[in-house]
Amino acid sequence: MKHRTGHLSIALAIVLATFLLTCQGSLFALDEIPETAQVIIQRIASERIGGHGYQLVYRVNVPIDYYWRFKTDFDNSFLIDNKFIREHHFISQNGKIAITETQYTYQPDFFFRWQTRLFPERFRLEFSLLNPGQCKQKYHHGYIQLEPEGKNTRVTQVAYFEFWGATFWVYNPWKGGMQDFLSYTARWEQATVLRLKDQYQEDNDTQK
Repeated sequence: MKHRTGHLSIALAIVLATFLLTCQGSLFALDEIPETAQVIIQRIASERIGGHGYQLVYRVNVPIDYYWRFKTDFDNSFLIDNKFIREHHFISQNGKIAITETQYTYQPDFFFRWQTRLFPERFRLEFSLLNPGQCKQKYHHGYIQLEPEGKNTRVTQVAYFEFWGATFWVYNPWKGGMQDFLSYTARWEQATVLRLKDQYQEDNDTQK
């Protein structure tokens, strides 16, 4: 019995070591699906000691102008279709700075107040959490950069954060972990922007 237990412990150690090594690079890459639908998540070095960071890259099958209008439509109702979002509120927008509040299903006691700064000439958004203390976080900020790829758009999202339990969230490969949250969110957005494409195409054509 002890002999079998020893082998089991070694096997578990090998599995854990393999997983941790995998986390140093790409956490999630679906190579068997079309390139335009790939979702790639990488853990990146934090800006601060003890913090965490990630880079999320995916593609959406709409032109960059349409996607920009979708991504900057802060006063919307479609975000609550995301299973991780319970409530979304548009607070204000002053020029190129928008304020929104989001209540997530996994932290229903808090409203995360986000500030998003727009750089339309570069198709870039920079976001930061305005009330980290109220959400039991030390900080959370990052950016979203869009790039045209033919008739599609490449999306790169980078975030830096620190909160209690962040290490477990980052390395948890199962439901509720960073991989699950980010991969679902990217795929949800890929589907949602296609569903709403006509709406943003009409808005875009109206402004021409």
